Amino acid sequence: MNEKQNRYRAALFDLDGTLNDSGPGIMNSVRYSLKKLGYEDLPDETLRRFVGPSLVYSYTTWCHMSEEEARKAVEAYRECYHAGECFNLKIYDGILPLLGYLNRAGIRCAVVTSKPQNAAGKILEHFDMLKHFDTVAGPDPDDPSNQKSVLIQRALKTLNLQPEDCVMVGDTRYDIIGAREAGCDSIGVTYGYGTKEELVENGATYLAGSPQEIRDHLFRKVTNSFARVK
Repeated sequence: MNEKQNRYRAALFDLDGTLNDSGPGIMNSVRYSLKKLGYEDLPDETLRRFVGPSLVYSYTTWCHMSEEEARKAVEAYRECYHAGECFNLKIYDGILPLLGYLNRAGIRCAVVTSKPQNAAGKILEHFDMLKHFDTVAGPDPDDPSNQKSVLIQRALKTLNLQPEDCVMVGDTRYDIIGAREAGCDSIGVTYGYGTKEELVENGATYLAGSPQEIRDHLFRKVTNSFARVK
C-alpha cells in the first residue's frame, strides 16, 4: 500500500444506512407490526426514521406507544423481519471495495449497530461480509437501551484499542453522539437515513458523501472538500 499514513487504527461502522440500505425491509416490517396491533399506517417519511435507532425508542417516539405496547410491536416486527425482510436490503455501491482495501491496509474494522447482535451477524454472514470485521457489537434482543457509546466501548475493549485510535462511521445523530460520548472521532455519511444538518449539529468530525470519501478520511488525504467540520 502506498497510503501508509493512516489516520486511525480501526474503523467502527454502523450497519443500517451506512453499510447497507436496509430501509425497505425495516419499513415493511414496521407496517406489518402496526397493522397487526391495529394502528394506522405511517407515511414513508416517518417510517424512514425507524432506520437507525432502537425499535422501542422508535415506536414510543413516532407512534406514541407505551413501552409495554412498544415491546409487543417489536415482537410483531420481528415476526415479519426474520421471515425474510431482514435480507430485503442493498449493500451500498463502493462499500465492499472499501472494506477490502481497509483489510489489506491493516486498519481493523468493526460493526457497531443498534440492531440486535445475532440479527446483525446473520445479515453480514448472508451477504458474505462478516469476514471483513474483527467484531460485531450490538445489543441483546431484550435490551431496549442499546446506547451507542456503550456499544462503541464494547468494541474498543474487544479490539484492545483506545478511543483516539478509532473513528465511528455512521449516518445518523445517534452514531455521532455515541462517538462523542465514547471519546472517538466520527465520520457522518450523508448518503444514509440521517441528514447533513443533524450530523453537523451533533458534532461530526468529518462528513463523507461516499465510501471513497470515507477512505480518504482514514488516510492523510484530507482536502478542502473533505475538511474537518467546523
